[in-house]
Amino acid sequence: MLSFTVYKGAADGNPVKSTTSKPKELTGDQVLLKVLASGVCGTDLHYRKSDIVLGHEGVGEVQAVGPLVRHLKVGQRVGWGYQTGACGLCRQCLSGDETYCVEREFYGGKAQADQGSFSERAVWREAFLHPIPDGMASEDAAPLQCGGATVFTALRGVKPTDTVGVIGVGGLGHLAIQFANKMGCRVVVLSSSDRKKEEATRLGAHRFIATSKLSKDSKPDEDVWPLDRLLVTTSSLPDWDVIMPMMAMRSVIMPLTVGGRDLVVPYSPVLLRGVVIQSALVATRAVHQEMLAFAAHHGVKPVIEKFPLDEHGAREAMDRLEKGQVHFRAVLVPDHVRNKI
Repeated sequence: MLSFTVYKGAADGNPVKSTTSKPKELTGDQVLLKVLASGVCGTDLHYRKSDIVLGHEGVGEVQAVGPLVRHLKVGQRVGWGYQTGACGLCRQCLSGDETYCVEREFYGGKAQADQGSFSERAVWREAFLHPIPDGMASEDAAPLQCGGATVFTALRGVKPTDTVGVIGVGGLGHLAIQFANKMGCRVVVLSSSDRKKEEATRLGAHRFIATSKLSKDSKPDEDVWPLDRLLVTTSSLPDWDVIMPMMAMRSVIMPLTVGGRDLVVPYSPVLLRGVVIQSALVATRAVHQEMLAFAAHHGVKPVIEKFPLDEHGAREAMDRLEKGQVHFRAVLVPDHVRNKI
């Protein structure tokens, strides 16, 4: 058996060091990876008290391949995200929508309980691994495996003539701003205060609106930019009475985060403006790879803080993330990589 170190959730919420074992002989399209970097995502906080290996924003180096692996080579860098399996035969899979496969394997499920990206190594199927473009640092690629893929999926279909609104300048929001800007869209950022205005502008926002200064009776600016698409990247929901007058006719609202409240919006504006409220799950494999190519070509990079990939580093990163003290994205980096930097 091949044994390697992993970091799991625990009852007290503090990640603990553990060991996972896998057969030494790889089968099918299995690929053995040495982890080079792991993003720390808000979703990881939901599992910090669960008895599973944490992490789903992984970048690793191929160390060995199974007999049915067709494309990946030893020494190549790849990434993986929230989904690492599907049946491949249902209507959703055959139409390229494997994220909606009823047998999908997602982070937090039984199929992934014994391994993740908070780990020394991992074994995944080639079919759900994504080559990392040359020139993209592993630590920058890690947060793109979930955060980047999620916002890129939500921006699918936008036109350069569209105005994209982004609620929140955080781990997801700061990536959404960059992607939308590089797609040629006008980008309007909505945040509770002016505190992040300068940074949002640097990232690519063309306008910044502090929503705390608005009410449902506020009059819009004369040169208003109606929002064709709105990405909600915060866990707290906005005041929809303030937001709905900003929406263009036949616009789309896409909530991207998991919150504790129901999504309740005013009925009349949705009806009269033809507003669509559309969920955006994780990226399909095709979209995931498009995202990586787009990010590499246009220089879309997460703003990151690095922590060691060990028990102390995992605890510190998750504690700071839960307290809102991480500047956009946390990334865990193992010693063998940190020592080379």
